[in-house]
Amino acid sequence: MRARIEQASTPAVTALSRVPAFLPFLVMLALMLAGIFVGGTLGTVLLAVPLLFLSWLLFLTWPHLGLAERVMRGAVLLLVVGIAVTQIIPR
Repeated sequence: MRARIEQASTPAVTALSRVPAFLPFLVMLALMLAGIFVGGTLGTVLLAVPLLFLSWLLFLTWPHLGLAERVMRGAVLLLVVGIAVTQIIPR
């Protein structure tokens, strides 16, 4: 399964490697901030995009990461999930 996902991801990773390094970061940051400030269902959808993107990147890089990198990237994913859950569940 991993090999099929890696093979299917190759065109996207290649295209991503061609853009300036700061651009994906800024897009993810903008989506996450918009999701936080918009709130509600739309906010959750806006947070789901970075969550899926980061999950995909983590899946692709997992075999090449050390323990510290795995923990930190997992913590970032959990943070985004926590923010999304607070958007879904009203106070």
